[in-house]
Amino acid sequence: MRLVGLAVLCAVSVCWSPSWAYEEIAVTDGGTIKGTVTMTGGKPTPKGYNLITFPDPVYCGRISTGTGWRILDEFSLASGQGLKDVVVVLTDVTKGKPFKFEPLTIEARDCRFLPFVTVVKDGSDVAVMNMDPVMHDIQAYETSQLGPRVLFNTPLPMNPHHKRLVSAESHEHLAGEPVTEVIHMTKGRRIFLMQCGFHAYMESWGFAVDNPYFALTGDDGTFNLTDVPPGDYTLMVWHPGVGTMLQKKVIVTEKGLSTVDFDFKAPQGRRSVHEIEQNPHYGPESLGKVVDIRPTLQRQVP
Repeated sequence: MRLVGLAVLCAVSVCWSPSWAYEEIAVTDGGTIKGTVTMTGGKPTPKGYNLITFPDPVYCGRISTGTGWRILDEFSLASGQGLKDVVVVLTDVTKGKPFKFEPLTIEARDCRFLPFVTVVKDGSDVAVMNMDPVMHDIQAYETSQLGPRVLFNTPLPMNPHHKRLVSAESHEHLAGEPVTEVIHMTKGRRIFLMQCGFHAYMESWGFAVDNPYFALTGDDGTFNLTDVPPGDYTLMVWHPGVGTMLQKKVIVTEKGLSTVDFDFKAPQGRRSVHEIEQNPHYGPESLGKVVDIRPTLQRQVP
């Protein structure tokens, strides 16, 4: 897989090694698979990062709690418990509609990697560029049964025309020069994470697919796969914050509609060493100078 400035840190091992090459055919009698992915058990405790322990606390603090903490909000839940940004894919389809895939662009913007979850075609390009007036460092890892394997570690430079002094009110975004790297995913590995080596709260997860029957759930947790050739398949769903995969068998009939719903159980308890814990020894005053960390762009709620 060839990516432009991508980084990967894997937390889930994927044992998925198709032995076939996908065949494009004309699909005239295909069916549709639709459904909703929900998450029950409440919204998990978010990961929290003390901004004074990372570079650029003023600029990155434009999105923060107002008390010096930056939250990595991994879960977007609708009122009906629908879960956004879930990858949905048929894992065992051998032939079907053309596999068209538009190259992706991931932006480092406001000390976030956007989008948070992406789907890429195995072997396609992914462009990543820095839109912020601060430096970011791109690290890449992939899943292995022996643990994560480093793919590369390279800076993602800022645009040289950015102003040197960055205030909390700055919204200037200029594209920096993309960094191009080549990633060779180990056979059977499909999950990766992009992470900034300077700002640990910057993450972007990706899932590599080898057929066009995939989707990302919308704001309400729904998905829709069309033009699926009649047959028996396995439908799989995955979300990076849950850390597990769910799958169900589905039968697709000629021009028929199959409805398949999934429900994740919300992770419980302490999920990370990065959680909000008020400690007077690690407040903004501990730096020995006034640090103006103000959520001028977005005030986050723990």
